[in-house]
Amino acid sequence: MDILRNKARLIFSLLTALSLGAVAYAQTPNTCLDCHAVLDPPYKVTPEQFSQDIHAQKGLTCASCHGGDPSEGDQDAMSKQAGFRGKIARKDVPALCGRCHSDGAYMRQYNPSLRTDQFAQYLTSVHGKLRAKGDEKVAVCTDCHGVHDLRPASDTRSKVHPLNIAQTCSRCHADAAYMKGYSIPTDQFAGYSASVHHEALTARGDLSAPTCTTCHGNHGAAPPGVGTVQNVCSTCHVFQAQLFESSPHKAAFEAASLPGCVTCHSNHRISHPTDAMLGTGPQSVCTNCHTEGDAGYQAAGQIAQQIEHLNASVKNAAGILDRAESAGMEVGDAQLEQDQARDSLTKARVTIHSFNPARVQQDVETGLQITAKTYGQGEAALKERDYRRRGLALSLLAIVAVVIGLGLYVRKIERQPR
Repeated sequence: MDILRNKARLIFSLLTALSLGAVAYAQTPNTCLDCHAVLDPPYKVTPEQFSQDIHAQKGLTCASCHGGDPSEGDQDAMSKQAGFRGKIARKDVPALCGRCHSDGAYMRQYNPSLRTDQFAQYLTSVHGKLRAKGDEKVAVCTDCHGVHDLRPASDTRSKVHPLNIAQTCSRCHADAAYMKGYSIPTDQFAGYSASVHHEALTARGDLSAPTCTTCHGNHGAAPPGVGTVQNVCSTCHVFQAQLFESSPHKAAFEAASLPGCVTCHSNHRISHPTDAMLGTGPQSVCTNCHTEGDAGYQAAGQIAQQIEHLNASVKNAAGILDRAESAGMEVGDAQLEQDQARDSLTKARVTIHSFNPARVQQDVETGLQITAKTYGQGEAALKERDYRRRGLALSLLAIVAVVIGLGLYVRKIERQPR
């Protein structure tokens, strides 16, 4: 009982301390919010809004950025003696944010894992370089992160959360009127919204799927050069990049000043790759460069036939195994082997980035050997099914014959006089 009483006293003391702390926080004077809470936008900042800001949650106040003394009333809060700076000019925003975020010792007390080179990166970015030349339209920290309601990037309400980054970038980059004079397209967001990357991010919930900052960087934002775009893609698509590096396309693309991956896959509007992109059909990307008769055209057709052959074999083997399973036959081991055939097909579809029919054929042959085996197991299972059905039919016929014979015998006995 004494232990329970002590625990109850401890819990009551903690609750009391928390309540007193909340009251003390609520009673801390902040004349900035007292005034700005009743102003019209864009000057309106409510206590509820500011309380959601990561800076406020870490103990910073309005004066941390704007100067002044929030504990004073009237004009004393905005006096020069109090260090009041007022509204921060756009050109001064990056340096102001960098004053804290570039100080490793200062930031360590709040978040030791947070990088402190954001301002240095910003100076090297396209945004930072144009800002240094006096361009007032380029993005600064507050354009992407917000002003008085900044949230950590892990918060789904944050403007820089992976699910929201593309929308944040599009506020400028999808505005044709705003981007006029920069000589860059404004359809990137529309293209990305239709891409396989956007689908993975939003439909499948894969937060590691690429978004704008994955390829372009965030604070050091810059477009990848034509000769280095494959290095950006290779951060995720490692095996494809290794195969491409040893392929004949590597030198050919460099000679023609063509970007590696995006020549076939595009950049923002990246569609889900299909086998139809291979070969010489109407949806082929190979025919964008190769014409009938050249070596590349023939290799493209050969690779497409190899992939098509293995894909058809995988489907045929899967079909016969499904039929056998539906008939009640045990084909579990064969179906497990069938997974290996699908793996070979996937590997072959990756190996096409070598653009070497011989290398692709190696993976195809491995898969064909497996499908030949599993198809044979499916056939054997169906034969066993048919054998069992014939045996069952004969057994039923025999039983019927016996029953009929017994019936006739019984009738014969019944007809005999007693």
